[in-house]
Amino acid sequence: MNYPHSDVCKSSLGIDAGGTRTRWALADADGAIIAEGSVAGWSATQMADPAGRAAAQAMFSALAADVLAAGLPGAGSQAAGSPPAGAPAQVCAGLTGFGGQADVAALIIEWLSGALCIAPQAVQLRSDIEIAYLDSFAPGEGYLVYAGTGSIAAWIDVDGVFHRAGGRGVLLDDGGGGYWIAREALRHIWRREDEAPGAWRASAMARAVFAHIGGDDWSLSRDFMYGRERGAIGALALAVAASADADAQARLILQQAGAELARLALALVSRCGARPIALAGGASTLHPLIAQSMREALSSALSPLMPAALPLRHVVLQPHHAAARLALHSAT
Repeated sequence: MNYPHSDVCKSSLGIDAGGTRTRWALADADGAIIAEGSVAGWSATQMADPAGRAAAQAMFSALAADVLAAGLPGAGSQAAGSPPAGAPAQVCAGLTGFGGQADVAALIIEWLSGALCIAPQAVQLRSDIEIAYLDSFAPGEGYLVYAGTGSIAAWIDVDGVFHRAGGRGVLLDDGGGGYWIAREALRHIWRREDEAPGAWRASAMARAVFAHIGGDDWSLSRDFMYGRERGAIGALALAVAASADADAQARLILQQAGAELARLALALVSRCGARPIALAGGASTLHPLIAQSMREALSSALSPLMPAALPLRHVVLQPHHAAARLALHSAT
């Protein structure tokens, strides 16, 4: 955790729950970030079974404990019956894969409000992509392509209507995201092993991937892909990116990831017209080839409908900071 200073009275809590990790930030009454940290990742798919729900509740409980601890130094005495010292006044949480499901919302609001000892009405839930978009553009201004564990392109129009391309989940698509990169790497490695057992030793990418998962036996790859959470699988993309300078196949996968992300942007352009594009998300920063390939794919898509190159900027977002400020503004 990082505590720039300890004045968290009347603070607002922002949460960005992603597949790899869940980040939180506290903002003071002026919107300045005064504390932040992270806990384990989360996905809406966890809510489908008891074990997943238990893990999700444990994650939100750990987050709440860290938030309350951040407020303890110098927070002053606590009146009887009042929230704990350091409890935020309001919360805005951006959740990956969240589509407004009432049953999921009810549980998360119950967990957060209970752990933080605040009123359920003080907790608002949104899609993580909605918050990331508002951290990038004003409504109607441009398109956000976000590559994390998964991938999605988003546009919020001037009427506040959310438009999307992709974001269908890692089993169906999410091309260009961390999970997709990891899956493509393992798919290539094991196809090559089918053709020439032991070929992995000559591949920098395969060596890095097998080092990440613990060895070259098929059972380890199988257990990794079919037994781990999507965020943990997506983190394997780090090994792919780390090997790219020494491995042609790793470079090709990263270039293909950029082309997949360009496809998402172009889908919105074809439906809603040409606008500036922002690329963000942890997977987009894995290697410069991803953004470079995306730019090339956008340029090659020029047509009478798009006579000039679409502006693309690569941005580093802090959606947990944006969520904290959204929480603050919701109270004013």
